[in-house]
Amino acid sequence: MKYLLFLITATTVCTGAYAQDYQPSASRIQKTVTYLASEKLKGRGTAEKGGIKASSYVAKQFKSLGLKPGNGDSYFQAFSFDRKEHKNIPSRNVIGYLDNGAAKTIVIGAHYDHLGTAALFDGKYPVGQIHNGADDNASGVAGLLELARYFTENGQKEPFNFLFISFGGEELGLQGSKYFTANPTIPLTSMHFMLNMDMIGRYNEERGLGIGGYGTAQEWPAIFKDAQEPGIKYFTDGSGKGASDHHNFYMHDVPVIFLHTGPHDDYHKPTDDVEKLKAKEEALVLKLGIQLITNAMKYTDIHYVENEKKVEDKK
Repeated sequence: MKYLLFLITATTVCTGAYAQDYQPSASRIQKTVTYLASEKLKGRGTAEKGGIKASSYVAKQFKSLGLKPGNGDSYFQAFSFDRKEHKNIPSRNVIGYLDNGAAKTIVIGAHYDHLGTAALFDGKYPVGQIHNGADDNASGVAGLLELARYFTENGQKEPFNFLFISFGGEELGLQGSKYFTANPTIPLTSMHFMLNMDMIGRYNEERGLGIGGYGTAQEWPAIFKDAQEPGIKYFTDGSGKGASDHHNFYMHDVPVIFLHTGPHDDYHKPTDDVEKLKAKEEALVLKLGIQLITNAMKYTDIHYVENEKKVEDKK
């Protein structure tokens, strides 16, 4: 009898642990950021080998999670752009699709590129030095993969599809999201909203988590009302504009949410390394993000709001 009880208890514990494996994991976050911010990838620079390796890694992870290719039969959306005297710079977005047979789709994004060895920045940063970009934005990619895992493995068929995008060329002018919104793989009008993660790995309890885009939809105040995660405090900002990829979605009339744990002294420096990552806190940030996404799925439609600043910029 004791042996039987042991087996039942062990099975229950193992099953419970397995059932929770889809929840955001600090250990997986640490592992992802450790790889993306390693010397091997040399800062994931656009048009550099490290950047190509990073995009291939994300595509491999998307495939392993069961996401469909998000650009026809490919996980990649190639593009090129000019920047000052630099012409035809190649890059690519990585896109995975979770098809739930729904009418609308939630877009979740995070750019994978960083400064690399700073060759394309015309002396603004120390050329030849590796900028590993652990927080900016290996942390966001880790978050993207954790959310992809959650929504593919939580045992629920959500009432929305999901498009997971890891953008290229962000550091050179939001190029990946600029190209995607001009050449979307699904209609922009079918997007419920876009959630962007950029630098979510250095949570500061004094500052808290900043969440942008609060003013971009009529429903956000109600969606945010009861969202809270123990150990994480947050504040909101109304603007849909900003220096990250959500900006281009907002400018194309898509409601947005932007998660960001704030600036620090290592921003765009070779010292933005994995040793300074706060993986446990990032996992909590992601759990809060899941609450917001879940709350937003209770609404059939989210109504876009164009703020005065955007109207002024159009003139």
